[in-house]
Amino acid sequence: MKAVLDASVFFSDIPIEGELYTTPSVCDELLDIRAKGNFEKLCASGLQVRSPGRESTDAVRQAAKTSRDKGIISATDEELLALTLELGAVLYTDDFAIQNVAGVLRLETHPILQRKARQVRWKYRCSGCGRYYGHDGECMICGAVIKRKLK
Repeated sequence: MKAVLDASVFFSDIPIEGELYTTPSVCDELLDIRAKGNFEKLCASGLQVRSPGRESTDAVRQAAKTSRDKGIISATDEELLALTLELGAVLYTDDFAIQNVAGVLRLETHPILQRKARQVRWKYRCSGCGRYYGHDGECMICGAVIKRKLK
């Protein structure tokens, strides 16, 4: 089984087997000595660090727009999802926004320490006048902040 690992895997001690992958940006997030040690152990057993291609990254960005998580997921999150898409792998993550975008892409995710995220739909509402929008930002009517809320 192919598996792509988010940074939270390296902060835990759960055993993961199979053909393991992660991205260079996840490696950059591993500052804790325990996480670095777990990373080194997995590298010794065959963990591969790979960057995804542009086509799969573009597909992830489109899916993030669809799930309305575009402003929430980071560049590292996009890389993880894109690599998972390219490899046809399972993604190990506790990040709910990543799981939400993965659902749009029909990617299988596996939680690490938390429960699996349920599918979330977002709506955007002005904090001033209460109008609904399809995006966050500033209200064109009253100028107040548009906030993301669960649908």
